[in-house]
Amino acid sequence: MDALRKQASKLREQVAKQQQAVIKQFSATGYESSDVMVIDEMEMQLHHQLDKLYKSTREKRDFQKEIVKAAETFTAIGYKHIEAGTKLSEDCCKYGVENPNDEVLAKAASIYGDARKHAEKEVEDLNKLFFSQVLEPLRAMVAGSPLEDARHLAQRYSKMRQEAEIQATEVSRRQARVREAPIPENVAKLHAAETKMQELKANMTVLGKEAAAALAAVESQQERLTFQRLVAMVEAEKLYHERVAVILGNIEAEIVSEKQRKEAAPPVATLPVNPPSHVPEKTKYFLAEKLLRES
Repeated sequence: MDALRKQASKLREQVAKQQQAVIKQFSATGYESSDVMVIDEMEMQLHHQLDKLYKSTREKRDFQKEIVKAAETFTAIGYKHIEAGTKLSEDCCKYGVENPNDEVLAKAASIYGDARKHAEKEVEDLNKLFFSQVLEPLRAMVAGSPLEDARHLAQRYSKMRQEAEIQATEVSRRQARVREAPIPENVAKLHAAETKMQELKANMTVLGKEAAAALAAVESQQERLTFQRLVAMVEAEKLYHERVAVILGNIEAEIVSEKQRKEAAPPVATLPVNPPSHVPEKTKYFLAEKLLRES
């Protein structure tokens, strides 16, 4: 009978160790949610608070990553925009220089080409603002040590809580053994299990409060910084569009004004350089005078 009890006890210990190994394996990459009350109601509330903070900080970090990804795309498009706009500016200026006889179009091309340089400068300034006011701050926070340290504390607490859950099962098992056979050996093992459980409880209380405070501080910083960077993006884009609108408005006004000026100018009369040789000199003089009056 004793041999069967020992064998059953050994089997239960092996199962408990295997369970602990499986829990550690699956909880190594995050915070393990659980509705099992390990110590008391206060500990359960702390556990739920940590679980909520852990998920919230992860969601905010992922959102920051998406903003960074979008800003990187905007800046990459911006550099392509600058490259294409600069090339167009050069082509317009070149056309204006090489086609002086095409007065209206050549002048419009020159005006646009010169002003286009200012528009590309605005794109360059927008890219710089995205980099300094959005990309750099958010990248630093996503990869920063405060977030990783706080999440590491929560992960440590989660593992310790799982150990306490297993240890609570061990205490219950030892209590049952003492009730079955209250021999000194079983009593000593029960006391050892209870002592270990008390140590885990004390450590959990300290670590849990530390992890909650760290995660709450990080969450507050995430909200504040992300909000500020979003506002910075809106302000930068608004300023960019306003300035480019002014540049384009000036281009349009100058091109239209130049075209109207050309159309309103009177035609220039041209005199014959060599009048026919059979026309008398006096007649030539009167013809020239008449042309001047008509013009």
